[in-house]
Amino acid sequence: MEAQCQHRVAFDCTPQPTACFPDWMAGLPDALPLSCLSVPGTHDSLSLFGGRRLRCQSWELEAQLAAGIRFLDVRCKLVRGELQVYHLCTFQRASLRGVLRRTLRFLHAHPSEAVLMRIKEELPIFSRPGFAAQLRRCLLEEGQGHVWCQEEVPTLGQVRGKIVVLEALAQEVLGIPYEQLSISDAWNVLSLERKWARAQRHLERVASGDTTTMHLTFCSGNGVFTCPEEVARFVNPRCYQHLQHRRGQPVCWGVVIMDFPGAGLIQLIVESNSLHASGHITASPSNLPTTPQHYHGREDRYHIPTAPPQQRGQVPHPHSTAAAERTGTTSPQHRRGREDRYHIPTAPPRQRGQVPHPHSTAAAERTG
Repeated sequence: MEAQCQHRVAFDCTPQPTACFPDWMAGLPDALPLSCLSVPGTHDSLSLFGGRRLRCQSWELEAQLAAGIRFLDVRCKLVRGELQVYHLCTFQRASLRGVLRRTLRFLHAHPSEAVLMRIKEELPIFSRPGFAAQLRRCLLEEGQGHVWCQEEVPTLGQVRGKIVVLEALAQEVLGIPYEQLSISDAWNVLSLERKWARAQRHLERVASGDTTTMHLTFCSGNGVFTCPEEVARFVNPRCYQHLQHRRGQPVCWGVVIMDFPGAGLIQLIVESNSLHASGHITASPSNLPTTPQHYHGREDRYHIPTAPPQQRGQVPHPHSTAAAERTGTTSPQHRRGREDRYHIPTAPPRQRGQVPHPHSTAAAERTG
């Protein structure tokens, strides 16, 4: 019976979540870097179609955000000049423009929150030449001045009410460089036990590691002899048990990325941030696991950037030129000025393929 209960709170493939954490970042201090947060996320966040082999989530985007999800994994293809959301070759009935609008609508209603969004080109044998340009255009036109497109990891105060872009483009700088983060993404699953062992090792490394580096642990996977739902049914309860074991301790789990997450698993990740909270982080549903005690004494370990927030990402809301740019009436010089206001850099592109950040484990984890 206990195992069945753990399974229910860790795994959920129903259409509506029982978790409800729409404002869980509200009690956290502005000076807290995002790399010091425990963040629940979803893998292939818009993958609701394609059958058992491809379906990774059962909740619509708005339901995920209301449940407390703050990392979105968005895979796009350039189709007839627009970025459409795909999982492998299956269209997910959404566009990147729509995803940005829906996410910003949520953030407008919940301005204390910030959403990390990994934007990836899906299945490129060779990257489409127009992908980066179209991504830049989408961020300019749909971002409404509420998109963080700089390379450094911001503090929470710098990005409340904003989307924080993570990207791995070859020649552009449109967000935090994904390949320089600490990542465990053993997505090709041949053994469920080995999949969980890898994720568990990375979670432990994150818990005892450098909080100036952003860590991402993918608990999701797929394979020839399995599917995303089967992997989630196996891994999610074990992840729940692992986090439950450390409940009440001062620990940062980084970004924990899941398929079909359950309410209890989301709650454990969210509540591990209560060390930093000025107020309690509580769940609305009464049937969720008990709220852990609040703990203290780790703030001095965090690296807090000293630059004032307004110098590193605070941007005015651009009402004055939006309509003119959509109709093409502004000059190129005017457009360049507006790009600066959106903080999409116009400096020469960095050289991708450099040696990753010294704390990065991405290469090792991807190759096993």
